[in-house]
Amino acid sequence: MRPCFARPEPWLQAGKYLCALAGGLARRNGWTIAEHAGDRAPDKTQRLLSRAVWDTDAAMGTVRRFAVAGLAGAARRGGRRGTVIGALDETGQEKAGTATAGVQRQYLSCAGKVANGINTVHLAYVREHAGHALIGARQWIPGAQIADPARSFAMGLPPDLEFRTKGQLAIDITAEVLADGVCFDFFCGDEVYGSCTQLREFLEDRGQAYVLRVPRNFRLTLPGGQRLTCADAASQLAPAGHGERGRAARLQGRTTAAAAPRSRRGTTGPALPRHRTADPVRRRSSAPGTGRPCRCRPPAGPTPPRARSRPRRRPGRAACRPG
Repeated sequence: MRPCFARPEPWLQAGKYLCALAGGLARRNGWTIAEHAGDRAPDKTQRLLSRAVWDTDAAMGTVRRFAVAGLAGAARRGGRRGTVIGALDETGQEKAGTATAGVQRQYLSCAGKVANGINTVHLAYVREHAGHALIGARQWIPGAQIADPARSFAMGLPPDLEFRTKGQLAIDITAEVLADGVCFDFFCGDEVYGSCTQLREFLEDRGQAYVLRVPRNFRLTLPGGQRLTCADAASQLAPAGHGERGRAARLQGRTTAAAAPRSRRGTTGPALPRHRTADPVRRRSSAPGTGRPCRCRPPAGPTPPRARSRPRRRPGRAACRPG
């Protein structure tokens, strides 16, 4: 991390700051971090985060490579490669006042309601059987703040900053991570990213598999030219009956949808229903069409093996007897 900083003092302070964040503090604020770092006041940490000169992109790249290498090593030591997933999502943080860049009244997941705060788009690297870590982030800035020169200058925004939607910020993060040599089996995200046509085309142009949730009214164009909503498409995957024959028919319907051709301009890719239960095949109450659909593009080549869950053991007769 030393080459990312112009002077040694900010580099040393950054080490203290990271140790405080990972030190298990009950409350994390300027004073508690300063006390953990051995500082008399939070001035040094505030200077590091606001005025010190250091390359944030290079520092993020160093942390990203360290995290990816560590999780890959943990997977190898466990004897399992595991599926590699890139999870796109935004995280809100409540902030008081109006001076912070990006702050406004908006829905914040941390609060579960509309509140004053900021939103940041993140990319998490998830390695099955090993763990997960955040490897990319971009703060979302409202267009009204960028369009107001006086307010933009007071917030310290770059003069050449352009407005980017959350889907476009996800493209920027993904492009940076892929350029760094990180490989994923597939990406996943909610409706914010599934509704972004630019993000879907970005992934498809690079042959990258993805599973992105889309709203129920998202319109599909089937290979035959028929146009219908995701809710209508999911209803066509209704259960064919009980038993192994019905189970095989439902699996075949989902496999056919996943194997549909890639989407291009004017057409759409496959859509799969999102089930509310963990095992939609065995439970009648989780019929397709009851949840939100997902926009999917399968990876090229052979289909990877499906993860198998351990069957639930039923209690014996002795355990069911009264008394």
